[in-house]
Amino acid sequence: MIDKPVVLFLCVHNSGRSLAAKVLLEHHAAGRVEVRSAGSEPGEQVNPSVVAALAERGLDASREFPKPISDDDAHAADVVVTMGCGDTCPYYPGKRYLDWALQDPAGLSVDEVRPIVDEIDHRVRVLLAELTVPARE
Repeated sequence: MIDKPVVLFLCVHNSGRSLAAKVLLEHHAAGRVEVRSAGSEPGEQVNPSVVAALAERGLDASREFPKPISDDDAHAADVVVTMGCGDTCPYYPGKRYLDWALQDPAGLSVDEVRPIVDEIDHRVRVLLAELTVPARE
């Protein structure tokens, strides 16, 4: 049996970009990838515009909440995707790192957040194609 790849999405507040990436990858992977997200300085709540943009796609982010980075999550990850946290995200040697330069959705309207979520969705699909064999139809 082949282990599932583990992806950890990191951003500063874990309230927008990294949570959107987590929800989108979980949706597209349909159980073929283990997905985690965290923040270097977790916020107090999930960005409501991001939640609304995901809901428009039929995705439920209501159970998500900002979480701090844990060493366990980082050590378990095969791929760590950082999103605008720069030096505030810790570095774990031996991990594959991707840095996705994405606009911060903090304080933006749903209309302004949609293109950010679209870009995250595109990148998540590319990453998923790299990590897994397509599901059988």
